[in-house]
Amino acid sequence: MDFASQVSLFINAHELLHHNEPVLVAVSGGADSVALLHVLVSLGFDCAAAHCNFELRGAESQRDEDFVKQLCEQQGIPLFTRHFDAKGKAAQEHISLEMACRNLRYDWFEHLLDEHGFQAVAVAHHIDDNIETFFLNALRGSGIAGLAAMRPKNGRVVRPLLGVTRLQVLSFLDKTKQQYVTDSTNAQNNFLRNRLRNVVLPTLYEHFPQAKTTLASTIDHTAASNALYRELINDAATALVTRHDDALIISCDKLMRYRNATTLLLELSRPGGFNHSQCSDVIAAIKDGQSTGKKWLSPTHQLSLNRGNIEIFKLKEKLEETHDINLLTNLIENPITIKIGTQNNAPFTPAMCDGRRVVAFNAQVLKAHHVTLRRWQEGDRFKPFGLKGTKLVSDFFVDAKMGEMEKRDTWLLEADGIILWIVGHRAADAFRVEPGCVDYVLLSLEAPC
Repeated sequence: MDFASQVSLFINAHELLHHNEPVLVAVSGGADSVALLHVLVSLGFDCAAAHCNFELRGAESQRDEDFVKQLCEQQGIPLFTRHFDAKGKAAQEHISLEMACRNLRYDWFEHLLDEHGFQAVAVAHHIDDNIETFFLNALRGSGIAGLAAMRPKNGRVVRPLLGVTRLQVLSFLDKTKQQYVTDSTNAQNNFLRNRLRNVVLPTLYEHFPQAKTTLASTIDHTAASNALYRELINDAATALVTRHDDALIISCDKLMRYRNATTLLLELSRPGGFNHSQCSDVIAAIKDGQSTGKKWLSPTHQLSLNRGNIEIFKLKEKLEETHDINLLTNLIENPITIKIGTQNNAPFTPAMCDGRRVVAFNAQVLKAHHVTLRRWQEGDRFKPFGLKGTKLVSDFFVDAKMGEMEKRDTWLLEADGIILWIVGHRAADAFRVEPGCVDYVLLSLEAPC
C-alpha cells in the first residue's frame, strides 16, 4: 500500500477528517509537517497552513518561515503566520520553554479554528513520535493515560500520520521530490526527547528489530485499556460523587469500599490538580480516623476532610470580596438576599428573631458610615450575642463544625469595622436590641447563604 492510501485508510478508520470543510495544517517546514500538508492536498482536502515562529533559532527561524511561505505560494495554499515571545511567556508563567511554545501554538490554533471555520487542526505526529512520548511518560512515572501516549484525535486536534513511521514519511518525500528544512536543534541531545530519539531508541531498535512494531501495538492496547478504565472511573464517580454548587463531595465510607481507594481518589481529584502523594495522605488520614479538619492544596483547588466527606472546590481568587450595603433600603439583593424591616411600633421581643437567619439591631446602626458584606479573613474577631468576650471567627467555625466550603461561602455583615453578623449562623452583641425597644432594624436572610 502506498503512503497516501495508508494515510487515507487511517483517516477514515478513525473518522479524523471529512471533505466538506477546510482543514488547518500546522506546518513548521520540517519533513513531517511538509509531508502531512502534501499528502492531505493529494487526497483532495481543502487545506490552509499555519506556521509559528518562536524566534528561538535566529536566522534559522526566519529561514523556516520563508520556506513555508514559498511552499504555500507555489501550491496556492492559504497561510497564516505568527511570531511569538515564547521566552517571555515561559518566564511570566514559570513554565518550561517547551510548554510555553506548546500553549502558545495550540491557543492560536484554537483561535484560527473558531475564526475561520476549520473542521480541525492537523498535526504531523507519527509512530516514532508516539513511541518517544510513551517512553517520556513512562520515565516521568505516568499512569495508564500517559502510557496510552498520543491518540489520533484529541478534541479538534487530529494526527493523520499516526499510523506511519518516520522512515515512511522520508520515503514519501523522496519519491515526490518534495523539499523540506531541518531544525538543527534536533541533533542536539540537551533535551530528553532528543536523547531518546538520537541515542536510546536507535540502540533499542538495533538489538530488537521488531520493537517499533510491537511498541506501537502496545500503545494501541494501552489506549484501549485506558478507554475501558475511564468508563469504570466514570461509573465510580456516578456512585461516589455529589455536587454542591461548584464543589465535589465524596463520601469517605463509600470511597474506602474500593480496593485501591488512593488511585480512585487520584482520578476523581485530578481535575483539581491533586497528585498521588496527596491522595495517599488523604486515604491514610481517613484510615486513622481523621475525617474532619485536614486539608490539602493544589495550585487551584482545596481538598478538605469534613465530617466523613471529602470536599474539593476551586480556590477563590479574591477572598477579600466586599460589597457596600445600604441599610435604609427594604431589600439587599447582592451578593445575597436580605430583607430589611424597620419597626417603629411593635415592641421588640426575642421571639422575633432566631439569632441566625433573622437578627435584630438597634436603629443606631443606621447611622454607621460604612456598612459592608464581606468574606471572612484570618484574624477576624466578633463578640457573639450573649457572651462577654470576643471570639475569633475561625474558632466559631470550628465550634460550629463548619466545613471548608461553608466557611468559604460565609458572609460577614460589618458596620464601621465592627462585625455585626456571621450571616446565617450567629449575631454579634454589637447594637444590641433590648426587649420592649421600638426603634430597631430586623434583617432576614431570604436566600440560602
